[in-house]
Amino acid sequence: MKYLLIIISFLFLTIGCVKEEKIAESTFKTKSYSDLVRLFKEWRVFENPPLSEGAPDYTKATFAKRWSIFKDLQNDLKAIDTTNWPVKNKIDWMLVWAEMNGYDFNHNILKPWERDPAYYKAVWMYKSDVPAHEGPTNHGITEVWQYTFPLSKEERTKFIKDLNVIKPLNEQAKINLTGNAKDLWIAGIRDIKNQSIALNAIKKKEGIETDTEILKIINEAIVSTNDFVKWLENKATTKTGVSGIGKENYTWYLQKVHLVPLTWDDEVMILKRELARAWTALKLEEHSNRNLPKLIAANSPETYNKMADEAAKSLITFLEQQDIVTVKPYFDTALRKHLGEFIPQEERNFFSIGEHFDPRPLYSHFYHWFELARMDNEPHKSEIRREALLYNIFDSRNEGTATAVEEMFMQAGLYDDSPRTKEIVYIMIAQRAARGLGSLYAHANIMTMEEAGGIHSAYTPRGWMKTEKELLIFEQHLYLRQPGYGTSYITGKYLLENALADFARIKEQEGTPFKIKDFFDTLNNIGNIPISLGHWEMTKEKKHLTPILH
Repeated sequence: MKYLLIIISFLFLTIGCVKEEKIAESTFKTKSYSDLVRLFKEWRVFENPPLSEGAPDYTKATFAKRWSIFKDLQNDLKAIDTTNWPVKNKIDWMLVWAEMNGYDFNHNILKPWERDPAYYKAVWMYKSDVPAHEGPTNHGITEVWQYTFPLSKEERTKFIKDLNVIKPLNEQAKINLTGNAKDLWIAGIRDIKNQSIALNAIKKKEGIETDTEILKIINEAIVSTNDFVKWLENKATTKTGVSGIGKENYTWYLQKVHLVPLTWDDEVMILKRELARAWTALKLEEHSNRNLPKLIAANSPETYNKMADEAAKSLITFLEQQDIVTVKPYFDTALRKHLGEFIPQEERNFFSIGEHFDPRPLYSHFYHWFELARMDNEPHKSEIRREALLYNIFDSRNEGTATAVEEMFMQAGLYDDSPRTKEIVYIMIAQRAARGLGSLYAHANIMTMEEAGGIHSAYTPRGWMKTEKELLIFEQHLYLRQPGYGTSYITGKYLLENALADFARIKEQEGTPFKIKDFFDTLNNIGNIPISLGHWEMTKEKKHLTPILH
């Protein structure tokens, strides 16, 4: 009997402990939105790696040491119960989830610090036209474009700190780069060579020519960079492996990181369809315009500047007067910083060819700059959406929207005064479909990067991709480095069109007039998040998210 009582007491004690554990677990799972924001901040601090000799530490030992901390953060996120949250807060949870998936994928599959020499490019002379630099980027870069020369005392201190990262990062790269991705390796050498060119250009900046301390650091960085290039070139002959991540990995990355509800096969189908549609539409447009005079390209700086000014005025006026979107005062300012300049005909690449006939199709794509100006002038209320999402998760939103509006603005009447300009729009769509298709085959390891570039070049109308090879290499290299980016222009456009269709359908069912301005203003207010999530927030429907949530 005595032993029976002991056993019964033990059982009650055990049941009590289990009950307490379940209560504690339940309490943990009902965390508030503010807890998500706190976790997001912890995650962003963690995502920035520790330093080794002043440079971000991407060594295997450090990644291994930090992996358990990452898993704890990931488990904390999964433990948050969002069941009764409003849609906008659920979306913020998904954004954090996607970023953590991106870290997981980089750690296990993409491994840019091991496979991708361009990852160690540390000097950026220009600002990207999307929220962050395109492609995998290390955490120790010098954003030269952010500095004003001559440097103030505070800027000089920061600039020196930034430049001092280059040498130890180059040395660390020689240890970390153990991958066998041939195309990534060879193409990446070009990026590191360009870093020496950029560093030499910095020496000519106002105030730098007489700053002996900074000049010494720059010269050491140049020597280090050139040495890194020689090391890469020596190793290049041993590289024999593929650079693509394969169809299965590509699909997982699309769905779980960039939140694009498509597969590799879906994207092939969409891009093939868009390529054929663009070519067909171009030929029909050319037929319709056959009796109209051809567009004449600007042939002098004066002619170009006049045309660019008129094109900027035309676009901003059109958007405002035709109620396309709420035009903010900063739209015109943002656009005018990027009107371009006259380029001799023999030096023009794909985009500058069209720009010299009529800049408006390209300026429509510069919707990018409106979005970046909005981030500066009207920061999003959500701390999770306020800055750029990691791992280029914004690509379907920013590249997709910029590509979609080229045709949407045309269809809304932007070129009623110049039908021939419509031809440029379809040429641009065809080019983006062709280059994206090539990138898909490269990631599936069906083609090399060079062969993917062949599709890119051959299927762009009028031979406009055959005039200047630098753009071709840059684009295909970027898309091989960053899965999903090369297709995001067209698939993001496709997803945006789906969102607009649902938005309009729901308005019609409710008996409410559809206004394109309502759609774009709503999209802009949601922020630079994947189109699939913007679609959900705008319509409160999420059946299109099934592949992502599955």
